[in-house]
Amino acid sequence: MDFFKFIKAVGTGPRHNRDLSQAEMKQAMDLILERQISNEEIGAFLLGWRVKGESVEEFLGTLDSFENHMNYKHLPSSIELGFPSDGKNDNPYIFPLAAKFLKKFNINFTLCKDDLKHAKLGHTILDLANNYEFDDNIFCFHRKEIFPQLSNLNAIRENLKIRTSFDSIEKLTRFADSRAGILGAFHKPFVEKYLEIYCQKYSNFAVIKGNEGGLEIFGKCQVWIFKNSKIEHFTIEPSYYGINYQKSWDKISLEDSISMLKNPSQEILKLAKLNAAVWLFVYDDDTESINEAFDKIS
Repeated sequence: MDFFKFIKAVGTGPRHNRDLSQAEMKQAMDLILERQISNEEIGAFLLGWRVKGESVEEFLGTLDSFENHMNYKHLPSSIELGFPSDGKNDNPYIFPLAAKFLKKFNINFTLCKDDLKHAKLGHTILDLANNYEFDDNIFCFHRKEIFPQLSNLNAIRENLKIRTSFDSIEKLTRFADSRAGILGAFHKPFVEKYLEIYCQKYSNFAVIKGNEGGLEIFGKCQVWIFKNSKIEHFTIEPSYYGINYQKSWDKISLEDSISMLKNPSQEILKLAKLNAAVWLFVYDDDTESINEAFDKIS
């Protein structure tokens, strides 16, 4: 198949670019993942697609291709946490603490780690997993195991030196047949795209517009939750729950993040509890509010 037509669609400039259909994007992704084209063609397409901007149909076509190439796990009673691959600099990871609060509800968590290195140089899920032991309700899989075709593109992506559209869509892939999925978004247009895409993929889903585009809540944020076949919008203010967390102005190292997990302050524990309450509300159809979830955890 002539891949040039796909490069031309995304890389000829604002006057002549066009969005690919869902079927066309699946074809393009199949060729990329199966390495039926050159590294240069892959790089050209990824750069053009990112600059053009991604449509919902293109993301859906990408996921169609992903679904045909992944090695699936089966953890239906779980929440898939979609962390960005570029890691963290401004706040610690607190999901291991939040997950502890939800063990009594028999909720598991699935997430991916990968070797991909970004220019941001934040500490990643892989860095954390290599230096901190997760509880037994957290299942962290290496992307090489569940999706080697995507992981094998890391060198090309690193050489581009910038984020690509993969960074936006690889966070959640439903590789573990999870009942619920949660991810973060920094820009409002992506909130809308994620809702349109992932409400089709998960029984329950949430997108959190918060710090660093991540899914963990550290301050006032906006949350959109899909459950019981409807989407609701919430504003979450941690101070309402008695939380007065102050983010450091300095970058947080991996060592600092691990230290905060092993010896958490009261404010970090309260933040973890709030995150757990939001996740319980997302997951459990019978829990009618975030406040009710917070009380259940208490």
